[in-house]
Amino acid sequence: MLAAETSAVAATDLTAPSSKQNPLAWKQISGRLEPFLDAVNLRMAQQIQEFEPEIANYAEYALTAQGKQLRPVLVALSAGATGEANDSHVLAAVIIEMVHLATLVHDDVMDEAAIRRGRPTLAANWGNELSVLLGDCLFAHALTLAASFPTTEICRAVSSATNTVCSGEILQTQRRKNFELTREEYFKVVTMKTGELFALSCDLGAYLSRASTVKRSALRQFGLAIGTAYQVYDDCLDLFGSEAKAGKSLGTDLVKGKLTLPMIIAMERATVAEREQFQAAVQDWQPENLPPVLQWLEKCDALGTSRHAVHRYLGSAREALVSLPKSESRAGLFGLTEYLAQQTDALTHHEIGI
Repeated sequence: MLAAETSAVAATDLTAPSSKQNPLAWKQISGRLEPFLDAVNLRMAQQIQEFEPEIANYAEYALTAQGKQLRPVLVALSAGATGEANDSHVLAAVIIEMVHLATLVHDDVMDEAAIRRGRPTLAANWGNELSVLLGDCLFAHALTLAASFPTTEICRAVSSATNTVCSGEILQTQRRKNFELTREEYFKVVTMKTGELFALSCDLGAYLSRASTVKRSALRQFGLAIGTAYQVYDDCLDLFGSEAKAGKSLGTDLVKGKLTLPMIIAMERATVAEREQFQAAVQDWQPENLPPVLQWLEKCDALGTSRHAVHRYLGSAREALVSLPKSESRAGLFGLTEYLAQQTDALTHHEIGI
């Protein structure tokens, strides 16, 4: 069923918004990967023993929060699209997931987020100082694992990607409350801070399957595109979603003065008076500022235009896959784009009571 659906997607306009018929369930994509994902979870749990006994419980809390495991899924599917997944792919997925979890620990400190994956954040439980240091430990441990490969290629790639992700976070922090932020600047940041780890997942999945340079490049481009699309979706979720569905604190971008794509679009379309009102609301943010800001975003069709941006990046991701041979794993990668498209289309202004 998944292969048939995704083949149909590939045969149509690659940049067109997805149909809302026959929605994909996440299990249709990840279900056949369960043995691989179980192996990743087991290896993650084993890493807890490598931390000092006094901090092992903090590491366990950080490493056992179950999300959709998007990055391990990308490693497995990229491996399958170019060969066959093996134990080296499991280790690569663990490394990338640890880097990702380290960024989440630091993000929650910076955003003062209380909830992550349906439970209190590490910072909410044990404070910012401990959380920052634990995030550092996770980064360092991931690089130690990367250095265990017989080639330096893995460690070099993970180190470079980690540097790019952290640089993207710095750029985003520098640009808080920058009301002149352009779409180009925004997309540069999200490609760095989110797209890069998606790209690394696809690239290492292919590399460890001894894929050709051409196939590695195609999968890396797929990862960058779908990762960027995912971050735009996540930024929309922060404004137009619900905490019950998202499983994390929402509205943190406005609180911290981060101008994401919906807000940039609204600023582009605003009158001078509206821009001044929005700037005043963000500069001195109060919870009661949220309803009028959201009404303004709806007036400017910020969500609709952001959806189109997600679909454009998903179209680019699909185009990157065309050169790969047809396989169940390639169908799974197409399915990821369809799943994300449907999740994006499901966001509405109604969820926030407008």
